[in-house]
Amino acid sequence: MKKFSLFIISLLVVGLMAACGTGEQEGNESTSGAEGDNKKVLKMATSADYPPFEYIDTAKGSDIIGFDIDLVNALAEKTGYEVEVQDMDFNSLIPALQAKQIDLVLAGMTPTPERAENVDFTDIYYAANHMIVSLKENEIKSIEELEGKTIGVQLGSIQEEKATEISEQVELKIENRNKISELIQEMKAGRFDAAIIEDTVATGYFEKDDQLTGFKLGSNDEAGSAIAFQKGSKYTQEFNEALNEMKENGELEKLIVKWFGGQQ
Repeated sequence: MKKFSLFIISLLVVGLMAACGTGEQEGNESTSGAEGDNKKVLKMATSADYPPFEYIDTAKGSDIIGFDIDLVNALAEKTGYEVEVQDMDFNSLIPALQAKQIDLVLAGMTPTPERAENVDFTDIYYAANHMIVSLKENEIKSIEELEGKTIGVQLGSIQEEKATEISEQVELKIENRNKISELIQEMKAGRFDAAIIEDTVATGYFEKDDQLTGFKLGSNDEAGSAIAFQKGSKYTQEFNEALNEMKENGELEKLIVKWFGGQQ
């Protein structure tokens, strides 16, 4: 009787151990699945007036689209995050990072030494040149023709610095506005004679507006765009590694061809 009881108890113990082991394994799988479904959401800000980098195509809705948006979505997928995009004035982007209101910025932003004192940058993901844009009816064809003129730049942009550099060569008045579209409006209203705009962005405006023309500044004036993060952010390295992976496997080039026609 005792032997039979011990046998039954042994079976029960083995059964319980097996059940516990099975339960533990299923619990780990469930937890892993839950973590996969609950991706960390990063807040990204941009200035959606900068086609083809980022803009709102009102004919298709109110969503922000563009090269930078496609790029950040691809990088987020590789790094396991989700990204929420919000629109801000360009000159508010770095202060928002410093105040930790957002996690990253993609806005065709050039990593100048001054900006790098306040935020961290990835490697360059796209390089472009400055362009002097004017109206065809009052076309400006050279730096010398800016003498005595009023030139517009986007507030907080690298073009502000370029305008200051040009002012050392010729005498001119510099004014700034929050958005690229405002620079175009001011030229048409006769308040600006020209504006400095990144060439890829200017080309987008030329395609939609036949009143505009422009010329590129020299290749020595090349500027590049990088992703900005909070100072000391752990995300900088993660996104930079994913960015370099996209450069190596050709994914970044495909996006460049999609949005810029492959001209870089």
